[in-house]
Amino acid sequence: MSWEAEIAELRRREELARRMGGAEKVKRQHDGGKLTVRERIDRLLDAGTFHEIGAIAGRGQYDANGDLVDFSPTNFVFGRGRINGRPVVVGGDDFTVRGGAADASIWQKQVHAEQMARELRIPMIRLVDGTGGGGSVKSLDMDGRTYVPMMPGWDHVVANLSTVPVVSLALGSVAGLGAARAVSSHLCVMVEGISQMFIAGPPVVARTGVQMTKEELGGAEIHMRAGAADLSVATEDEAFEAARRFLSYLPQSVYDLPPRVTPQDDVNRREEKLLSIVPRDRRRVYKMRDILDMTLDAGSFFEIGRLYGRSVITGLARLDGWPVAVLASDPYHYGGGWTADSSHKITRFVDLAETFHLPVVHFVDIPGFLIGPEAEQAGTIRHGARALAAVYQATVPWCSIIVRKAFGVAGAGHSNHARLHYRYAWPSGDWGSLPLEGGIEAAYRAELEKADDPAALLKQIEDRLNKVRSPFRTAEAFLVEEIIDPRDTRPLLCEFANLAAPLRRPGVPTFGYRP
Repeated sequence: MSWEAEIAELRRREELARRMGGAEKVKRQHDGGKLTVRERIDRLLDAGTFHEIGAIAGRGQYDANGDLVDFSPTNFVFGRGRINGRPVVVGGDDFTVRGGAADASIWQKQVHAEQMARELRIPMIRLVDGTGGGGSVKSLDMDGRTYVPMMPGWDHVVANLSTVPVVSLALGSVAGLGAARAVSSHLCVMVEGISQMFIAGPPVVARTGVQMTKEELGGAEIHMRAGAADLSVATEDEAFEAARRFLSYLPQSVYDLPPRVTPQDDVNRREEKLLSIVPRDRRRVYKMRDILDMTLDAGSFFEIGRLYGRSVITGLARLDGWPVAVLASDPYHYGGGWTADSSHKITRFVDLAETFHLPVVHFVDIPGFLIGPEAEQAGTIRHGARALAAVYQATVPWCSIIVRKAFGVAGAGHSNHARLHYRYAWPSGDWGSLPLEGGIEAAYRAELEKADDPAALLKQIEDRLNKVRSPFRTAEAFLVEEIIDPRDTRPLLCEFANLAAPLRRPGVPTFGYRP
């Protein structure tokens, strides 16, 4: 009356599934410097927490008596597990089984994983390798037919972006549907030298007359600069650590709040270097990341998208243990001016903060939008207006530190002027509709042309206007609320984080995440 025979059969099938594509294919995976999907899952999750679902799904081979003689598992492994004690859904492509192609997959498993993350309201982590269940020419021969393209479960993929944190790790040559799955996330990580990502790989591109290697076509640096990838790392283990760290700043879903960690840094820390870090010469640059290191919780800044839209710095950090979204200008690139790429970067990042209830801290040095023919050809004003819309639509607590410049329409994007002006200006603050440099000659052309000594008159006008541009004149009119000693920035930001914490409200954001 026992069911031991069936349990034994279950264990046998599970063991066959754990062979993946077989010893030869596993060796080939290792020889290529890559882990198998099961090794990846084990290294990503807390030890012993993986609960696999659909382990024995695949294709069985049977003898004349109908008994199983061999088994090839589907090339997608998924289930639940924990990261730092918090539940997650993880799903990974098994490249050892037909290179992750559709003819070795059961697509319902991918859909089930996405749906599980959405309905259980827990983060989704994708380990993408190969086409990610995408097309294969061989499937035409095997199936004896073709089909009109469809995207099963894509509604869950899109909905998850506005519901739960989604991390994709590109861990091989990722093409087609696999690439689309990788970039449809809040954090897309590539491994240098191992990961490549393309719409179509080199053999297909070669048919257009272009011969390129995988790395030349879609290597990590290419996609970091293009903005398709958010982070590149040297090893798979670093990719797993990046996923764990990224999730530590975020809630389980929009129905929760980002968790605080035990503070490890003095809220009253005052760095003397802040007093002289911004040069008096407005044409000289400085290192904004040094300012971040001196004001945020020590070691807490996690930068996202460093090589894309480089005039803007984005990342997650902590203030007195509270997670915050950090937006900052980088004067080393276009003086901190907003480009088409940096505008898109801002939009996506502000949406991340709004989706997961992260207060925003904005370190401002914005001379305006990038100008010139290249900026116009890139549609900078269109993308810039979209970034402004994201800033003005955001409802999360927002604090701006005006470090130096805030000019024009882009400068107005340092915060939403219709909300409480929770902002501080440094004595180096410099703002207005446009910078004086380059504008004086145009504004005073008639007087300068009539002057006996145009250079002397120009110097006189510059001296007069430089006194007017003093931030203290602005403060007299209460058009900037507080000018602070830069060394007080960290204590004031920690106060902001503590004031903002009870203002955060869990729930569905007022608008969907824009990938």
